[in-house]
Amino acid sequence: MTTVSIVNVTSYTGSELLRLLAQHPDFVVTSVTGRSTVGKRLEEVFPYLRAGVPALEGRRPAIDPALVITEEPAQTDLAFVCLPHAAAAEAVVKLLERGTKVVDLSADFRLRDVATYEEWYKHTHPAPALLESAVYGLCETYRDQIPNATLVANPGCHTTTSILGLSPAFAAGIINPDIIIDSKTGISGGGRNPSPTYHFPEADEDVSAYGLSGHRHMPEIAQELTAVAAAHGHPFEGDLRITFVPHLMPMTRGILATCYADLKSDGNGKLPTTAEIRSLYEHYYANEPFVHVVDQPPHTKWTYGSNHCFIYPIVDQRARRLIVVSCLDNLVKGASGQALQNANLLYGLPETTGLSSLGVHP
Repeated sequence: MTTVSIVNVTSYTGSELLRLLAQHPDFVVTSVTGRSTVGKRLEEVFPYLRAGVPALEGRRPAIDPALVITEEPAQTDLAFVCLPHAAAAEAVVKLLERGTKVVDLSADFRLRDVATYEEWYKHTHPAPALLESAVYGLCETYRDQIPNATLVANPGCHTTTSILGLSPAFAAGIINPDIIIDSKTGISGGGRNPSPTYHFPEADEDVSAYGLSGHRHMPEIAQELTAVAAAHGHPFEGDLRITFVPHLMPMTRGILATCYADLKSDGNGKLPTTAEIRSLYEHYYANEPFVHVVDQPPHTKWTYGSNHCFIYPIVDQRARRLIVVSCLDNLVKGASGQALQNANLLYGLPETTGLSSLGVHP
């Protein structure tokens, strides 16, 4: 068995990892931390664990409900770090020094350029040297690099939705590098710390835009789409221009991104058809277990509780634009499920291990 620690288990991403790891046949959680709950048993903080975690195939349960929450993680093979940026980097350094492999769910190692990180996160990076060795944890792009990593930077939720939605088009070189992304997110994306913005009476029956002057996921999206285009022989002439506007929706989970891009025409001024675009997308994701190209606009409810992403591309011939709708569960494929997918690759397991659940309906 591979021993696992969850750093900051009381966060939404940490508790979601508990749910997913409870059914994992190869990982066993032996250490959990959470500063505000130090000394408590997991079942005290998460009462649903009192029902017990069944053992799989005659082995010990993956999670012991009586496991005591500590301030610092014990020695384990693998650690999931669910701390905010800056604090995460400090924890990651300590874990790597003692030989633990790390999947970091914060933003600390997603951006490769330290100046870009410090511009968007407004503080000095605690471990800039690790930016060169960290592998960006989008399995659909970096599947070959992740197994050899010691530090995997789990992508952001808006980022994952947008990159998966637009990568096939950038890889094929069929759109201009000037895109608009309108992204809707559930309230859990704001984390567990209370604030007026995410207070039920404020958020219920309300929709609001935020980050209009620049959201921290924007440079991450630009970095990865630029890399996709270059890797497939379609580097941009000039910089990629992105207008990215997220919106807070009165739902617990889910992200739905609607992406717009001007299409390039062929030598005769003809645009690709919707059927041609859909075929291109289906080919690009033909072997992906968690990405599905569908023939109708997807709903966030399709993804609730699952690691699946649904994508619907269509051509607006009148406006000469590609429109792509992409959706996923921000706590699963947008965070903890993707982290587990990365961990599976780190340990040579099928990346679907422990992630086979379908979405919950209704």
